[in-house]
Amino acid sequence: MCIFSYHLVKIPLKLAIKGLFSDPIHKNTNGLIHSEYMTAMTLGSPILSPSRFLINQVAIFAQWENEEAIENYLKKEKFGKILTKGWHIRLAFMREWGKISGFNIPEQKAKLESPLSPVVAVTIARMKPLAVPRFIHWGRPVEKLVRDHSGTLFSLASFRFPNTVSTFSIWKTEKEMTEMVHGHSIMPKPKRHSNAMKERERKNFHFEFTTLRFKPLSEFGTWKGKESYLPKLK
Repeated sequence: MCIFSYHLVKIPLKLAIKGLFSDPIHKNTNGLIHSEYMTAMTLGSPILSPSRFLINQVAIFAQWENEEAIENYLKKEKFGKILTKGWHIRLAFMREWGKISGFNIPEQKAKLESPLSPVVAVTIARMKPLAVPRFIHWGRPVEKLVRDHSGTLFSLASFRFPNTVSTFSIWKTEKEMTEMVHGHSIMPKPKRHSNAMKERERKNFHFEFTTLRFKPLSEFGTWKGKESYLPKLK
């Protein structure tokens, strides 16, 4: 069964700058289906803020043929060993909206134990350059909604030059995430997400866009001094 993983790691600045131009994860890595190497960003931060682009903080979203492939990569490959110094979560695919190239979306879908179980969401978009200002206008309020939402356990954004933008969020329950998506949250200005989606439908920001939902399976390592974002996972 294929498995997805999301990694966060802080790396030396020299290696991070090199990674902006040359992906350190080889496409022919055994057991790797596809990966996205990105620079981490703080959700909702001002565009010109130092926290917007965290150059030496790397986010990697990957799909593997099976869990053995992840284990082998982390143990045997040079960059895999670097990733073990950070944090990562392993994920089982549940649902997809939209389409993105590279990944092989499985037919088999995982199910949560209940709507009150934790869930992970990943979005990936390939931006239209001329749509970036409009995307920022509509997107930053949504970032703030997700960042500040009482239902999120963890959230961040990431970017890959020239046009890939992504978000990652862990939610306490699928119910709280779904309510946010549809504008039913008990939060200030709850319709920020649904309004942005309507604007996207009116005039798309992207060449490609997908939202993926996952069941969290296990997490490893630490990120910013924290070992577990989902305490029940082993």
